[in-house]
Amino acid sequence: MNSIETIQELTNKEQWLEAFPIMNQLRTDLTQKTYLELLEEMRKDGYCLYALYKDNQVVSLAGLSWRVNFYNKRHVFIYDLVTDSAHRSFGYGEKLLSYIHNWAKENGAAYVALESGIQRNEAHRFYEEKLDYDKWCYSFRKTL
Repeated sequence: MNSIETIQELTNKEQWLEAFPIMNQLRTDLTQKTYLELLEEMRKDGYCLYALYKDNQVVSLAGLSWRVNFYNKRHVFIYDLVTDSAHRSFGYGEKLLSYIHNWAKENGAAYVALESGIQRNEAHRFYEEKLDYDKWCYSFRKTL
């Protein structure tokens, strides 16, 4: 039997709750309550959450929004990308990113950009070697 894979935007609380255990694998400091609160606030600023489903089960997530600035022009920024630990290394993250790349290009994006923690060497290799992303800057933040 062939498995069925679909990708869709998650737009309601039931879908967001279904996705939380997977998002929590990336954003381990979140509780379900803070996840929902932040998600509601982020959506007001254009944040969208996409899921790749395998046989009606969420296996990979990408959280993104449209941005415009001088250096990336009109682009999609990916804030969150995670595949469920039980489903890693099967190409689901790559399929979801490929979908996002195509969708962004069709909708006028000049780039897809993302940030990745400095300790995530495997992720960096994935972005650079498998998906042809350029490592072109450092990102800094200051705790206030």
